[in-house]
Amino acid sequence: MGRKERSRSYEEFNDDDDEGNKQSAGFFDDAIGLDREETNDSVKSCLKNLFMVVLIFIYLLLTGVAFFLAYQTISDFLEKLNHPVMSVTYKEVDSFSPPGIALYPGRAELLSCRHHFHDYIPPLVEPGTHQEGECVTQDVTYDGPFSNQTLRKAVVVRGPSDVRNKELIFIQFSLNETEEDFSAITYMLFSKFSDLTESENKSDFMRECERNYSMWTFSGGFRTWVKMSLVRTSGKSHEAVEFRQESAVVKFNDKRPDSEKNNQLFFAVFEWRDAFMQDIRLIVTANPWNSVAILCGVFMALFKAANFAKLTIQWIIKMRKRNRRNKARELNQIQ
Repeated sequence: MGRKERSRSYEEFNDDDDEGNKQSAGFFDDAIGLDREETNDSVKSCLKNLFMVVLIFIYLLLTGVAFFLAYQTISDFLEKLNHPVMSVTYKEVDSFSPPGIALYPGRAELLSCRHHFHDYIPPLVEPGTHQEGECVTQDVTYDGPFSNQTLRKAVVVRGPSDVRNKELIFIQFSLNETEEDFSAITYMLFSKFSDLTESENKSDFMRECERNYSMWTFSGGFRTWVKMSLVRTSGKSHEAVEFRQESAVVKFNDKRPDSEKNNQLFFAVFEWRDAFMQDIRLIVTANPWNSVAILCGVFMALFKAANFAKLTIQWIIKMRKRNRRNKARELNQIQ
């Protein structure tokens, strides 16, 4: 009886040990599985954080590109608006409107003014003496535009018009002895002689011309040949006429007696350079509709990028909440 009881108690003890070993083996297997799950969760979390950083970087990049495009579009539009493109055309004409040639002789005296054609000027006959004139002239006296105390006296000559026959005007002045170191006669060109004749106040007209047009000079003892060209510039809101000139100077061989050489002679020739009038048009190439379309596209891209970033952040928050719930559920199962 005693042996049977001992053997039975030994078998029960062995059975208890086997059950303990099985339970301990299952516990370690569960612990290893939890470690693997935690490792996988940490890897997934790192990948998600990296993905989130990449998405934010892409959003910032898209935003920066959109702002740069908007700035560039506005800058290009303002640049084109402030710097229009010039379109140059040449119009051939048979004749020009006679320009106004305003001469400021000072103490010099007008001796002659004659019309010639085909670039030919006949030899001088008794230079320094009064000769019959053919030109239409007007004397205008006015106060200077920059100082009311300066009195200006101008002899305005009706300029040439027949460009096909190369019409020119030959003008001769004489100046008695002068104490000045240099002697010259100033002149000014304006577009139409008729503007002066039709003006109600010729003094105000000449004052405005002197304020807006350039002044040139020709010297004594020389023949100055002035070739004129007309440039018309028209923009969106204004139109301007400008004279351009080329001048050639030739020395006068004075053959007068020595007693007459005290009077200095001035010679000037005015004619048109060619039969072409230069027309410059200022064209604004900036198109506001193109700029508006580009800006709309840029702002649409910004809106899409912002919406994309919003959805990304919502998805990240949702994934974090799901991970937290899964971890809490696993911890509850372990406990």
